[in-house]
Amino acid sequence: MKKTHSVSTAFLVIAAVFGVAICFSSCASKPKKVVIATDATWPPMEYVDENKNLVGFDIDLINEVAKAANFQVEIKNTAWDGIFAGLAAGDYQAIGSSVTITDERKTAMDFSEPYVNAGQVLVVRKDTTGVATLADMSGKNVGAQIGTTGAIEIGKTTGVTLKTYDEVGLAFQDLANGNIDGVVADSPIAANFALQNPTYKESLMIVGKPFTDEYLGFAVKKGDAETLKLLNDGLAKVKASGKLDELVQKWLK
Repeated sequence: MKKTHSVSTAFLVIAAVFGVAICFSSCASKPKKVVIATDATWPPMEYVDENKNLVGFDIDLINEVAKAANFQVEIKNTAWDGIFAGLAAGDYQAIGSSVTITDERKTAMDFSEPYVNAGQVLVVRKDTTGVATLADMSGKNVGAQIGTTGAIEIGKTTGVTLKTYDEVGLAFQDLANGNIDGVVADSPIAANFALQNPTYKESLMIVGKPFTDEYLGFAVKKGDAETLKLLNDGLAKVKASGKLDELVQKWLK
């Protein structure tokens, strides 16, 4: 009886150790899952296509970074007005949504290395004259998406009245309809609406050149070093491979 008990015990110990070894091996190789929020209303950076799929520069970049750093990714379409609060609350681990890296934002969240410089530009109707800079819009109404650096730049410009929108597309619609006098947005977004969008390219134009340096990066919750390292590692590999340049040519040129 004692011998039988010893054999059974030994068998269970070996099985347990063997099982732990198998679990350790499989668990160690299982990629981490990262949920990344994006506000899919900013073509060509991130938007919903005619087939209801999330597409755009940032979407492709997120997937390439995940592949390079060997993690699973879930992209969560999230309204811009609550996107930073959701990050702070832990609803997702990162934001990949044309987020400009600013000193003010750095106090509330951490950022990956930058991946694109997307300076702000001014868009007006083609019948507008005498305007070369945002300062020339004094006495006029200029729109931007709420909480963006475009809105911040308008707010800093003396004499210009800021009108904010939940989605940047609504601002361009109001501009085309004559309800406001200009829109300030990231240069890739402005180029898409004013130069490529068939609804607006005959009526809108970009004036001047980008008047800010706007480096975009992935935002993560303050102190989340693990997610930040994953994103930076993947981003470095995407840059080194030339894939980032390919995405820029595909979406932003």
